[in-house]
Amino acid sequence: MFQFFIEKYQLNDKKAYIEGSDVNHIKNVLRMKEGDELNVVIEGDSNEYRCEIDSFDEERVNLTVRFIKESDVELPSKIYLLQGLPKSDKLELIIQKTVELGVYEIIPISLKRSVVKLDDKKVKSKVSRWNGISEAAAKQSKRRIVPDVLEPMSLKEAIKYLKDEKVDIKLLPYEMADMDAMDKTRSIVSGIEKGKSIAVLIGPEGGFDESEIEIAEEAGFEVITLGHRILRTETAPIMVLSWLVYELE
Repeated sequence: MFQFFIEKYQLNDKKAYIEGSDVNHIKNVLRMKEGDELNVVIEGDSNEYRCEIDSFDEERVNLTVRFIKESDVELPSKIYLLQGLPKSDKLELIIQKTVELGVYEIIPISLKRSVVKLDDKKVKSKVSRWNGISEAAAKQSKRRIVPDVLEPMSLKEAIKYLKDEKVDIKLLPYEMADMDAMDKTRSIVSGIEKGKSIAVLIGPEGGFDESEIEIAEEAGFEVITLGHRILRTETAPIMVLSWLVYELE
């Protein structure tokens, strides 16, 4: 069943409508017709509205609400992913998969060993594309929110941002962590209480500079290990999110 996000004003009792770029997608890509069913959700609302297509206008799809299903699919904790900027289109994969897993917000981080250096002219278009990928992944995975992908920050800017957001737990998977730290890591992750917000800091392909580890630890990040194998920058956040989902749900 296809899902689309609408604003609160687009739902009135038993009637609703879809507007914007989704209209073309429904009509010309999915080729849906009058009488077909789809789901709509209002961001932040746990309800799922099963609707039937009544008619098509040039700029909107008109719907009748058939029934409402309560289904809170969001994690009980907000997870902030601080992702060191990777090469190529790896960040797009990271966004897609972590949104499917339940991430709350994604903050690209420019670190010393990041190969990619975005110029100011490209940032706006990149961030717009990243947020489009987030929205598509949120629709596919039946999320109730569309996680924001913010503009890239420095590590110090991100730490200040997390402080303002009052993040409770900060995790830093590090390939140079003591391999005997697995018991400590297991204890930290399994001890996270539902409702506590979590930040996860992932390095780029070249890993962290030692000075960045010091800055992060001073800001309250706990160095953890993900095991004996060295994971790619696009694999590590997926592993951490999967672990957290298991523990939280």
